[in-house]
Amino acid sequence: MRWRFFLFNLNNGVNKMAEGPVYLTKERILEIENELKHLKTVGREEIAQRIAEARLYGDLSENAEYDAAKEAQGLHELKISKLENLLSRAVVIDTSKFPEDEVHILSKVTVLNKKNNKEYTYILVSEEEADFQAGKISITSPVGKGLLGKKVNEDVQVKAPAGIIEYKIIKVENI
Repeated sequence: MRWRFFLFNLNNGVNKMAEGPVYLTKERILEIENELKHLKTVGREEIAQRIAEARLYGDLSENAEYDAAKEAQGLHELKISKLENLLSRAVVIDTSKFPEDEVHILSKVTVLNKKNNKEYTYILVSEEEADFQAGKISITSPVGKGLLGKKVNEDVQVKAPAGIIEYKIIKVENI
């Protein structure tokens, strides 16, 4: 697969990502490619075996196992299609020309919540890579949007569903 390298321009607006390109890291693209390969080989073989076994149970018009296996096959193929579509729109993020002292996609940002005096560390990623449990937040989330373009020691007010959250940016790292 040929990857297109792209310098993400924050001035173009984050909302355009949903319409066209999907910004991913090289690592995430490799994960998706491996998952797709597994689904196309092992996954399809397992589904085919389930369908073959279900056929042995008799009349297909009254065979719940066969119906379930065929439905699983449809869902499996839908997942393959979605991953292929995602990869076809994937653009690898090139952060080499980003300012090192400014928050951008793929920045690791440490912030101080001014209300509870606790520090939090987030990695800003695309929607497709967001995983709050792993500290990866989307650049389209309220906190992600609020942090983009900011620098160390800046105060940030984020309008979140729970209300206004005030942060102070402690540290910015390029990853």
